[in-house]
Amino acid sequence: MGNEGVPAAGAVDEIGLSLMVLVRAYHSTVAAIVANVPHGPRGYQTLASAVRGEQPSQLAIATDLGIDRTVMTYLIDDLVKAGLVERRLNPADRRQRKIVPTELGARTYEELRRQVREAEDKLLEAIDPDERISFRDLLGRISSGLRAHGATCTPPDGGSAACFRP
Repeated sequence: MGNEGVPAAGAVDEIGLSLMVLVRAYHSTVAAIVANVPHGPRGYQTLASAVRGEQPSQLAIATDLGIDRTVMTYLIDDLVKAGLVERRLNPADRRQRKIVPTELGARTYEELRRQVREAEDKLLEAIDPDERISFRDLLGRISSGLRAHGATCTPPDGGSAACFRP
């Protein structure tokens, strides 16, 4: 008899448990780092999106991050009050407001990003530095693929549980 179908030592049959363990550890670690950003990790990810400038509007950021649009309004309001972002007319569509970082927001993000990266490396210390690069690359490709095929983090029922669309 062979070992067909039997996972190698350290491997898992399904990625669910491994992802949950990693996400819980990531969330608690990053939440502590970004605790002073309004809305914690959600605020940090919103600030990151503004710094990257990938999304044309507040609604696009909300959709990308899987945050309810009404919640996003309050989140952005609080980031504006903290001096981290501002709303500007979108030159491509004057009906929209583009969320852009202030100088303070950009500096804050860069410092927090450095700290988050250090924390990520600590969380991933079970794999060597080259494997961390590969892991980040693979994870980014998976995420990009899901987004390209219409996956969002907002389930059809309007809840906040899933990020999957078959």
